[in-house]
Amino acid sequence: MDRSVDLLPRPATRRRPTLAIVPSAVIAFDFDPLLRVGDGAVRLETLAVAAAILAGLVLAGIAVVRAGLRADDLLFVVLGIVPGAVVGGRLGYVLLHPAFFLADPGRILDPGVGSLELTLAVVGGAVTGTLVAILLDGRPGPWLHATALPMLVTLGMAKAAAVLGGTGQGQPTTGEPATAYLGAGPWGSLAPDLPSIPSQALEAIGVALALGVVMALALTPLLRRPDGRLFLVALAAGAVVRALVATTWRDPLVLGPLRAEQVIDLVVAAVALGLCARLIALRGPEAPERRIDAADRPSPID
Repeated sequence: MDRSVDLLPRPATRRRPTLAIVPSAVIAFDFDPLLRVGDGAVRLETLAVAAAILAGLVLAGIAVVRAGLRADDLLFVVLGIVPGAVVGGRLGYVLLHPAFFLADPGRILDPGVGSLELTLAVVGGAVTGTLVAILLDGRPGPWLHATALPMLVTLGMAKAAAVLGGTGQGQPTTGEPATAYLGAGPWGSLAPDLPSIPSQALEAIGVALALGVVMALALTPLLRRPDGRLFLVALAAGAVVRALVATTWRDPLVLGPLRAEQVIDLVVAAVALGLCARLIALRGPEAPERRIDAADRPSPID
């Protein structure tokens, strides 16, 4: 499991960060992935992920205010997201490695074993965050609508942050694109010096493209209604991108040409789009603005 903070002794010499292009056209990263403070150190990847979360919260706060929701309620929604994200992410990780956890079910509840899976973490967080929104004002739709784009921004930035830690390298390759991580690290992938497909970078680019598409769709009448349909489309878009990028992963195939992650992503995308279609069928496109005629205006006496 990738530790967010590593306490390591300060090395006698520090190597300056370098980026070298080797003759085989492989982009080789050779830098210290740790920011050292005194006798401790923190991973650059961890700092970048924290920055991604902060950026998502700021954007969500702006969107919430513009939607006419209470900004201070955002804190309660965020706190509500956390347990669902942890449970959903852990369930997803168990589905990725079922044999390992079936051999010893006690490992499922051991936070020191394994990690979290991203897609079901987002789904779980959305479910519990929605429940909190219902308790706050009984209207989860505007909250989901306001947080759709910030969610994609956070996911894209977090995947880009993985480049700083060498996490999420894909299959070894002799072609392009290919990246390798040199030096002692610690790096987040096995055999980091082996030229591999930069799956983490490809996913960040894919999420950025998905963000642009969802932003354009958000302007259409079908998705302007703030009842959660935009969030469902954003969730499906992120899952489809992840399913495509997972074709470059090192994980084994489990269902025909699909890896376990791809099965999860495609199921989530299908369910999300199905729910979105159901909402559109039930409620139609954006409700037209009601014009207030003079006769409808309240009198000064009222």
